[in-house]
Amino acid sequence: MNNPNPKDVILWTLRRGEGDTVNMYNYLAGLMQVSTGKNFLNFGYWDDATRDPAKAQTNLCNLVGNMAELEKARHVLDIGSGFSEPAFLWKKTHQNITITCVNINRNQLKFANMQTDTPEINLVNATAVKIPISDESCDRIIALESAQHFKPIKDFISETRRILKKNGVIILAIPVLLKPSKFNILKIGILKLTWSSEHYDMETIKKTIQDAGLKITEIKLVGSNVYLPLAEYYIQNRQYLRSEILKRYPSYVEKILFRSMLKMKQTSTDHTIEYVLIKCTK
Repeated sequence: MNNPNPKDVILWTLRRGEGDTVNMYNYLAGLMQVSTGKNFLNFGYWDDATRDPAKAQTNLCNLVGNMAELEKARHVLDIGSGFSEPAFLWKKTHQNITITCVNINRNQLKFANMQTDTPEINLVNATAVKIPISDESCDRIIALESAQHFKPIKDFISETRRILKKNGVIILAIPVLLKPSKFNILKIGILKLTWSSEHYDMETIKKTIQDAGLKITEIKLVGSNVYLPLAEYYIQNRQYLRSEILKRYPSYVEKILFRSMLKMKQTSTDHTIEYVLIKCTK
């Protein structure tokens, strides 16, 4: 995508319609690619052995895959699949699964289609609140850092319940506000530009899942392994990352990104934001 007018970027962030989210990701996905050299679109999970964002992103995909018990799965639905990089990774390590990647972003699906000819990975262009998949057809449903964009969230959860087989597993990996409060929304400040989503709070997500008749079996709060190390990595390596980003983006984009990283560090430290992995069953 050509560089848009900054006013357009602000409007995409404020409106957050499906078209706005597509436009935002078409424009900003390259920041992840430039910064990591990979095609994952997640914040990553950092442990003591992690030295770079690409490894952290792989860690998060593996963590989600393990939580979903993919070794026992056959039909996996990856909703909001990005460039389908997680699906490629899961397929390599679990040969018996078939994965359907659902994404509203046609450009990302076209890119994914060029990266693979694996017949067990199917690419579907659709919205997450009206998924063209038959009832009780999947035993695993995963939304890896995508459900924060889906609205209304209850329609998405309702769709996952419809599609999930009995005793199947749903995994959400989602950035959240830790507590419901208008002041928390105000506190994230400029972070809203790089975390362009609905900013759901933890209790809303839990209640929506339970109201749909799904059972939450596990919750992991991993924000300390996501936000702080990512922000520190950017701060410590800003000179190099800035030089790479400026090859594709105007300087104001990098400045916003840097300030957002500072805000991410602050709001994670004061427990305004959290990153949660939720496992639920039907």
